[in-house]
Amino acid sequence: MMNDSPDPGNAIAFQGELGAYSHLSCRNAYPGMEPFPCRTFEDAFAAVREGRARYAMIPIENSLAGRVADVHHLIPYAGLHIIAEHYERISHHLLGVPGATIADVRTVKSHVHALGQCRNLVRELGLTAIVGADTAGAAAEVAARKDPSFAAIASELAAEIHGLVSLRAHIEDAEHNTTRFVVLAREAREPNPNLPCVTTFVFRVRNVAAALYKALGGFATNGINMTRLESYMVGGEFVATQFYADVEGHPASHGLRLALEELDFFSHEVRILGVYPQHPFRIHKRFSFE
Repeated sequence: MMNDSPDPGNAIAFQGELGAYSHLSCRNAYPGMEPFPCRTFEDAFAAVREGRARYAMIPIENSLAGRVADVHHLIPYAGLHIIAEHYERISHHLLGVPGATIADVRTVKSHVHALGQCRNLVRELGLTAIVGADTAGAAAEVAARKDPSFAAIASELAAEIHGLVSLRAHIEDAEHNTTRFVVLAREAREPNPNLPCVTTFVFRVRNVAAALYKALGGFATNGINMTRLESYMVGGEFVATQFYADVEGHPASHGLRLALEELDFFSHEVRILGVYPQHPFRIHKRFSFE
């Protein structure tokens, strides 16, 4: 653990250092709560489970990089409930020490995904890219080295925390670069079933022909929109597969109730991880494509 929370009832845990994009998401989604940085996702889950933080803000997928490694394996066994989702537009900055200019920079350090999302700038400036553990850590290193030729790709919040300057803003190659987070708590929270909701669940099927097709048939016949389906091996075995799924709807609604009943018939170990309100970003994007 990176620090102790002075007020567990008002703390929100996240993986990474202060200034990370997860920290930025905590501040934007819950501005009145105190950020609680943790070294690993497991540490963030434990902070909530053990009562040292109220919530955990966990990234689950990015519009460019895809799913966040390991999270889908960890959340089903965290002993927590998903109570909300949050979408954070990722705006990368090239950060340097005060007094540095773009012309001074020769080397840039950041997380591998951030570097990959800013390839055009790295190529344009002819920079040597160094992969770091995370964006905020790279910003901290720039501040410590005080070398005008050494820069980081990180958030504007990281610049604020470490006393750096943004040499160029919004340097990401794609304007749609967005990360989806889920918020976890010790207790489930029941949203209004009459409002747009998301239901997240896991289930297993045997590795036999048509098992998944039969298990998911009820979602199609009942008009349920499945927005995410991830698969991974269970316990290193090839005979069974676990799936992590998001669907739009509340289990109390007629269609989703029937779909889950059919899923339960053709699969096993169906377990709901959370039922929570749809974020406005999701609703806006859906209608923008209709």
